[in-house]
Order: sequence, then structure tokens, then C-alpha cells
Amino acid sequence: MRDVHNPQMAGYIVGLTGGVASGKSEVARCFEALGVTVADADVAAREAVAPGSDGLAEVVAAFGSEVLAPDGSLDRPAMRRRVFADDAARLTLEAIVHPRVRTLLRTACEAAPGAYAVAAIPLLAEAATTSGGGPRAAYPWLHRVLVVDVPVEVQRSRLLARDGIDLALADRMIAAQASRAERLAIADDILVNDGPIDALPPQVAALDAQYRALAAAAAGTVDG
Repeated sequence: MRDVHNPQMAGYIVGLTGGVASGKSEVARCFEALGVTVADADVAAREAVAPGSDGLAEVVAAFGSEVLAPDGSLDRPAMRRRVFADDAARLTLEAIVHPRVRTLLRTACEAAPGAYAVAAIPLLAEAATTSGGGPRAAYPWLHRVLVVDVPVEVQRSRLLARDGIDLALADRMIAAQASRAERLAIADDILVNDGPIDALPPQVAALDAQYRALAAAAAGTVDG
């Protein structure tokens, strides 16, 4: 919880999400360039099962030592093969990792300097669907959700260019995620990123001004 006596701590948290190849990582970099702390769910997921962590110990207890690499870290390719072939195994892994990721993200955001912080959560729409109550059920500490939106055909063309994959694999990657409609359904704000990369900074700057104003208003409500 935010310490209202320490205005240097972020009291407002924006969830940032988007489909594969939507450009959400570049949007996150634009926020960081404005001095905003961005906590990344992918980084938190690695930290949750880092060598020596309780999370990794729980994974080994559930799946056995064969999911460990020779250096004692999680063998991620082996783990991916295991969970993609077995829904029950995937759910077990998610039950171990996801609560830890949410805790790490919330802690990082609430301890961040500035008026607000951003939590970059690629699978926010999927978490909202799983919880059955929208993103606020899975992440009740989010104040707002920003979706980076692009048409599916733009995702496809970017994947082909970026990853050097074939069309069939690109379509499978897109289909494995929540649909565009499902992401837009959880959005408070939408950043359409179907143009050149230099169109992003002014759009992010406008959102930054909006979020600073919303954070100030929220802080006034709390403090008042």
C-alpha cells in the first residue's frame, strides 16, 4: 500500500499490455524516457524462479529435478515442452509463478519514485479471462489499463519481418493469445501503433500528462 506520507512513492499504477508484435516494449521505453518506472512481468517471472528462490524450489517439488539445467537454474526449454504438452502441468506452473509475479510487480511499482508507475503485463487480457472478473480481479491494484493496439495484419507482417518465421507460425503465435477484441474490452486507454516508430513519443507524452493528472487527483482524494 502506498505511504501517503512519502509523496516520492508512486501511488498510481497503469497496466500496459498488447498483443505480440504490437510494439508494447517500445511504448514502455517511451515511458521510461520520460522518467517513469516500468516494472516488466517477463523480468518478474524470471526473478520468481531464480536459482535459490522459493519459487524454483516449489517448481522442483512439483515437477522433479529434471526441469533443472546443469547450473541449477530452471531449464526453460524443458519446462516449456512439459507445460505445452500438458494443461494440468501448465496450470500447476502458473499457480506457482503467477502470484509471485503479481507480488513482485506490485512491490516494484509501489516503491517507484514519481507520481505513477507502469506495470508491463503482456498477458493481462488472458489473466482477466482466467479470473473471470476482468483485469481488476487478477490485478486489483491497477488503477488503469493501457492497451497498445494494432490490426492483426500488422502483427503478422511485423512477426514475419522481426522473427524470420513463416506465415503459419506467425498465425499460431497470434492465435495463442487473447483476441484483439478481448484486449480492447479491458482497455481504459488505447494507443494505436500501426504507424512509424517516431509517432510513438508524442502519443506517450500525452498519456504521461494524463496519468500525472489522474495520479495527482487520486493522491488528493487519499490525502484529503
